[in-house]
Amino acid sequence: MASETVARLRDGTAEIVPDGGLAEKLALGRPLRVKLGLDPTAADVTLGWAVVLRKLRRFQDAGHTAVLIVGDFTARVGDPSGKSETRPRLDKDVVDGFAERLLAQFRLILSEERLEVRRNSEWLDGLDMEGVLRLTASTTVARMLEREDFAQRYADRRPISLMEFMYPLLQGFDSVATQADVELGGTDQLFNLLVGRDLQRAWGQEPQLVMTVPLLEGLDGVQKMSQSLGNYVGITEPADEMFGKLMRIPDHLIAKYLRLCTDVGTGEADAVEAGLADGSRDPNAEKRRMAREVVDLYHGAGAGLEAEDRFNRVHRDRDVPEEVQEVAIPPAAIRSDSVWLPRLLAELGQARSNADGRRRIEQGGVRIDGEVVGDPDREVPAAEMRGRVLQVGRRWFARLT
Repeated sequence: MASETVARLRDGTAEIVPDGGLAEKLALGRPLRVKLGLDPTAADVTLGWAVVLRKLRRFQDAGHTAVLIVGDFTARVGDPSGKSETRPRLDKDVVDGFAERLLAQFRLILSEERLEVRRNSEWLDGLDMEGVLRLTASTTVARMLEREDFAQRYADRRPISLMEFMYPLLQGFDSVATQADVELGGTDQLFNLLVGRDLQRAWGQEPQLVMTVPLLEGLDGVQKMSQSLGNYVGITEPADEMFGKLMRIPDHLIAKYLRLCTDVGTGEADAVEAGLADGSRDPNAEKRRMAREVVDLYHGAGAGLEAEDRFNRVHRDRDVPEEVQEVAIPPAAIRSDSVWLPRLLAELGQARSNADGRRRIEQGGVRIDGEVVGDPDREVPAAEMRGRVLQVGRRWFARLT
């Protein structure tokens, strides 16, 4: 039974530190305190965040305590993980607004039983200079430069603020404050999670087990799912929008989405991956199945089939092909991070000039995701345009990237 529990909790993980540590933690014979920290820097829980939240739920189902840290203090510092430049700081009011909205969404995945929700401002707001100095004394600059993103920026002579060096220490102190037995995170968080182990040792605690899960690429198939990039699916989006977005993902991600975003199981996801590779499975059918599974998970059994039926009607009635060419938004069509649609048509060769682009829009000949564009002066944030289908006339379609 113990081995089955270990296998179930290990399933879908990318790395566990130390190796074999999960069995040792479970052998303690008590409910473990399993920590997950998420900074409220955006308004929605995406399928990317849901990967690690679902892992936390699996620990809850096994009888352990989920310690969910809402990083309302660390969000104001800014996580430098994977960043090539210093992030702008967020105001407290903005962070608090995001936190309130996200908490309700976290509870769509996590159980109310065995759930402890904490804000790290509880202990970080009151940290005095003596506490800060104790934190900084627990590591070295050389240790911080072991982080790949810091090391690259240092080699490139790009700025690294001392505040950014503080972020892993502040996140690590969350583990001390909550006496975490296990900490979960994405693979991009590995360094920060290991710092938590170092700090727990410095504070006389048994170091936590670290478990990472794979990062989920967004709808573009390349970059990590992110609200700032507009390549995401939110877990509270309407079923039809969710299904339609999932039908955009590249074929090479079908098995990964099945594995990380649904309950079909790793074995079946592996079988789909093998079948897609050898041609014995149809990519379109498997993508539809994946989309149905995800929609069912967040909207209830049968919601996926209903969304698929509506998707079929829209594409049939509006004569929109399911598979369309991908076209990058020309830089010249973007001004102030927004796309001016007449200019976009001209840059894509679908209008002779900006004026001709305006005329085509005014005549109702331009659609975005099947909806007629009525305003020729409309500007759309570039991040929102990426991944959407632009239709000009009856026969020209392109998915914008």
